[in-house]
Amino acid sequence: MSRKKARTALLQELEDAMRRSSAQGVLYGQTVANVAGIANSDLECMDILYLEGRVTAGRLAEVTGLTTGAITGVVDRLEKAGLVRRERDEKDRRKVFIVVVPEAIAGLGQYYVPMQQAMEKVCNGYSDEELRLLLRFANEAYKEVLAATEDLKGLLDTPPEKRPELKLKTRPRQR
Repeated sequence: MSRKKARTALLQELEDAMRRSSAQGVLYGQTVANVAGIANSDLECMDILYLEGRVTAGRLAEVTGLTTGAITGVVDRLEKAGLVRRERDEKDRRKVFIVVVPEAIAGLGQYYVPMQQAMEKVCNGYSDEELRLLLRFANEAYKEVLAATEDLKGLLDTPPEKRPELKLKTRPRQR
């Protein structure tokens, strides 16, 4: 096999592994949401709130790509479930921040312990140098996927009849 073909095969194998891992992460999150009695999209918003910290509904809408109206519904449901609260800005009382309730995060966090333990087991097989490489890869991949997502969102402003034609290509099944 030529070097170019070997690299192409390696890149495809890496992409497939990442897609499987991403899909499994989504399925794990869906299971957590089901057990917690909330919608998966609401749980994803909780994760973003946890990572971003105290944010406005507008910022949450911006990060998620949801409308501000949809975010209002998400925040209402999360607040009713006791997972978040609204806080007024002390300097500008018109501004409202969405904040996670720390005890609620601790409660939801218990469902992630098995996954965290599994990941710790995997990470224990890597040196610090390898972990730094993986971290660099994950951060760079995140930035590129974020940019690609923003580009794709641009199609939402394009009338459907002017969007590029969706060409579905099927791959033969491998056995």
